[in-house]
Amino acid sequence: MAKDYPAGASTQAHFHPRGQLLHAVDGVMLAKTAQGAWIVPPRHALWIPPNTVHCVDMRAAVSLRTAYIRIEEAAAIPAQCKVIAVPVLLREAILALLEEPVLYDEAGRGGALATLVIHEVARAAKAEFELPLPTDRRLAALCEALIDNCALPLDIDDWATRFGLSRRTLTRRFRAETGLSFAEWRRRLRAISAAALLTEGAKAESTAHRVGYRSASALIAMMRRR
Repeated sequence: MAKDYPAGASTQAHFHPRGQLLHAVDGVMLAKTAQGAWIVPPRHALWIPPNTVHCVDMRAAVSLRTAYIRIEEAAAIPAQCKVIAVPVLLREAILALLEEPVLYDEAGRGGALATLVIHEVARAAKAEFELPLPTDRRLAALCEALIDNCALPLDIDDWATRFGLSRRTLTRRFRAETGLSFAEWRRRLRAISAAALLTEGAKAESTAHRVGYRSASALIAMMRRR
């Protein structure tokens, strides 16, 4: 399926009985499930296993190419969401499938292309664009606020006060539910948000300010360390 979305568009929470490969030809998406959030920049794709409830926000105008993989074949792909870089072979196979009828001949060209897509997705390494999300409603609200604006200047003490928690409790619960410290989680969010903006052609200086850094050099130094 090929579909274009304007910047700011979003889908309601939903699921598919088939697995879904969301491929961003152009534009940046943010997909969320109960387990995490994934930034999907151009030339990347998100694998969503069958029956996984998810929603997608379009952070820029998005040209989307989607492959749906029925549950029997989806079993060959790891049963967790993952963002992958889309190599030329996979991209061209997806685009070629668009030329086939919906009910293509599984013993013909369409079936060969579909098999290639499944093999390529199954073997693809996970890209580092994942953000685990906590289930605690207060911590989830904190994360949602930062995802909406990762340049917010509030520190961990400010967030603890806002949600009626002690610093120690917030720190302990955040690590227990995400596997990351609050500072590391926010650095990861800023790094992947910056990577998405830079991929879209934004300038380093404006990107730095949009993700909460005072200068392009500070942002670049952080990203190089990562």
